[in-house]
Amino acid sequence: MFLDFVEGPLWVVAYVVFIVGAVWRIVGIVRFGRKPDISIPRASALGGAIKGQFLHFVPHGGFSFRTQYHLIAGYIFHLGLFVLLIYAAPHVLFLKENVVGFEWAAMPRWGFMLSYQFAFAGLILLWIRRISDPVMIKISDWDDHIGSWLTFLTMLTGCLALQESHDSLRAIHMLFVDLWLIYFPFSRLMHAVTFVFSRGYTGAFFGRRGVVP
Repeated sequence: MFLDFVEGPLWVVAYVVFIVGAVWRIVGIVRFGRKPDISIPRASALGGAIKGQFLHFVPHGGFSFRTQYHLIAGYIFHLGLFVLLIYAAPHVLFLKENVVGFEWAAMPRWGFMLSYQFAFAGLILLWIRRISDPVMIKISDWDDHIGSWLTFLTMLTGCLALQESHDSLRAIHMLFVDLWLIYFPFSRLMHAVTFVFSRGYTGAFFGRRGVVP
């Protein structure tokens, strides 16, 4: 009965909150606007916005060496999590039945095992940096830690539920999925979407001035 609740009414509530909350945040960013730029354009702002999206996937200049740890751990976590979300067989089936209405090829079990190990390793490394680096300690707050731990517990319960040994494991996993979806739009987890606007704005600002963003 609890499984029916977390995969039924609670899932619908979480899904609606996730979509509405994310759209609300995006609309708020767009409506915030910016002050008119009266500087003389030296290059294309649009070109700078596009460059900004791609150039910052890899740090450059004097920051490349100092950010290697964060870069490697970040890519390990985000790529591992993306593969898990989209290509894990249980997720493919769930998305087909509850979201998109069609399916695609799922990765084999060994691929799931490899992906979740990468995702766990990256997340743990990022959290260790957050609680040990003096600068990260100063700029981190409860929101960062809740987001990290909620993501960790969602992934952990998902691995336990993969065995399909008991419905309670699947129910617990779905409960954390629902909580994660509800928390997402109102937390820094939203950076998964808002980074596009941040990079675009910064790139356009500097691109208009003829500077590589």
